[in-house]
Amino acid sequence: MRRLPRVLSLLAVAVAATASTGSAHGTKFVAFKTPSGNIGCIYSSGPDYLRCDIRSGLRPKPPQPQSCGEDYGDSVSMNRAGRARLVCHGDTTLDPRARAVAYGTSIVIGPFRCTSRTTGLTCQNASRHGWFLSRESYRLF
Repeated sequence: MRRLPRVLSLLAVAVAATASTGSAHGTKFVAFKTPSGNIGCIYSSGPDYLRCDIRSGLRPKPPQPQSCGEDYGDSVSMNRAGRARLVCHGDTTLDPRARAVAYGTSIVIGPFRCTSRTTGLTCQNASRHGWFLSRESYRLF
């Protein structure tokens, strides 16, 4: 899996969008990670979107679609409603400066709730769809 040396482009877009739209009526972006740093996520409020990347990769690794010429098998995303999906991407949400969500606690952002545990990260949306990510396995629901 290729890791890009450039600055987190998703986070850079988030900062640029926030700066250009203003804080009162602009899009909100929040980055967070697990204490180990193995999982990093970013939330966007315009429209509601959550994406998490896992440094160790999804296990078992899903087959990469022929249509994806970028990184695959280490990223999941979801909207306010509907099922989670795997992401073909050329950037990362893994930001070492992001806020760590302590094990045993949850973060609620917009319609999403993510719970950090030593066993992994579980996130769900308003429709109760989402994922579980860990070094050993993953599950979309």
